[in-house]
Amino acid sequence: MWPWGHLAIAYLCYSIARYRLRDRPPRALPVIALAIGSQFPDLIDKPFAWSFEILPGGRTLTHSVFVAALLLPSVYLLARRFDRPDAGVAFVVGHVSHLLADIPPNAILTADASQLTFLVWPLLPPPPYEEVDGILAGFLRYSMGWYEWAQLGLALVALLVWYRDGRPGLGYVRRSVTIITRKTA
Repeated sequence: MWPWGHLAIAYLCYSIARYRLRDRPPRALPVIALAIGSQFPDLIDKPFAWSFEILPGGRTLTHSVFVAALLLPSVYLLARRFDRPDAGVAFVVGHVSHLLADIPPNAILTADASQLTFLVWPLLPPPPYEEVDGILAGFLRYSMGWYEWAQLGLALVALLVWYRDGRPGLGYVRRSVTIITRKTA
C-alpha cells in the first residue's frame, strides 16, 4: 500500500473513533503521532531492505506483530509519561492500521495465509516480494491499477474528512516550520 493509503485509513479510523468515543474531532498532536505511526513500518523496513539490504524484505521487522508487541506499549507508556496519552493511542492506531492494511486483498478473498507471513517474521520468511533497487526505483516502477486508484480515492475522502475536522495538525506543523526556518536564517 502507498503512504497516502496508509495515512487515509489511519486518519479515517481515528477520526471516526474520536467522534464515537468523545464526540470531538481529532486534535493536532495526536494527528501528527497518527501520521508517524501510519508510516513507521515502511520508514524502517523499506530503506533497510531496499537501500541497505539489511532486511530480507520491505515488510519484515517493523511489520511483525512481535515488534508491535514491544513497540506499541512502549510508545504508549512514553506518551503517558509526557502527559500525552492521546498521542500514544494515535500512534498505536496508525501502526496497527498499517499492518492490517498491508494484508493483500487477494489474501483475504482467497483465504491465502501464505501472504500473511510478514506478520510473524522472523518465525516465517516474508512472502515473495518483488525486488526493488532502492526507494526511488520502487516509486518509479510502480503502476496504477484498481487497488492504487482505490487508495487515491480513499486519500481524497480522508482529506475531506480532515478538512471538515478543522485540519488538525496543520497549524502545529506550520508553527514548527516557522520556528525552524527562523533559527536557520
